[in-house]
Formats: sequence, structure tokens, C-alpha cells
Amino acid sequence: MDNTFEYTYSAKEQAEIENIRKKYLPKEDNKMEQLRKLDKSVEVPGTIISIALGILGALIMGTGMSFCMIWADSLLVPGIVIGILGMVLIGLAYPVFRKVTARQREKLAPQILALTEELSK
Repeated sequence: MDNTFEYTYSAKEQAEIENIRKKYLPKEDNKMEQLRKLDKSVEVPGTIISIALGILGALIMGTGMSFCMIWADSLLVPGIVIGILGMVLIGLAYPVFRKVTARQREKLAPQILALTEELSK
């Protein structure tokens, strides 16, 4: 009769088991997690709009440069105008980001402040 006790413990396995378990547990209403999500969501719309504006401006500027380089004899002036328009759009990307982000902050400020008040108690 063998009365031995065997026990194997692996912290790595336990952590993996816990991570898998967390995926299947019902989500708790965690105030800190809500606060983090709200804080992150403030800059997302402004970032998306400013990146799209910058890409559009770069494409328009590139079109204007193409007009100037390839058809310099006939489309030089329209190419310069189109290129400048693209540069203006690129230049507007950051101010648009700031404006949209400021509006988002104003919109979400009451929710964020209420959550911070709850968490600081």
C-alpha cells in the first residue's frame, strides 16, 4: 500500500486557468473600468476624424503635385491650387482634433465627474 501524496503546482497554469475562467464569468459593473473606458472614448472620435482629414489632405496634395510634375505645361496652376488645398486640409487636422475632443469632454464630463465622486468616497 502506497500512502504518498503528490501535488504539482504551476503558477503559469493557474494564471491561464484564471484568465480562461474570467472570460466565462458574467461581467461585473466595475466603476473604475467604466471610468477608464469613458476617459479613452473622449479622444477616439477626434482621432478618427483628424486621421481621415490628414489622409484626404495628403491624397489631394499628391494629386496637385502630380498635375504639376506630369502636366506642367497645361495643369501647373490648377495643380498648385489643388496642392495648396491639400496642405490646408492637412493643417486643419490637428485643430479639428482639438475641437472634437473638447466637445467630447464637455459631453462626457458629467458622467466622468460622477464616477470619480463615487470612487473617491
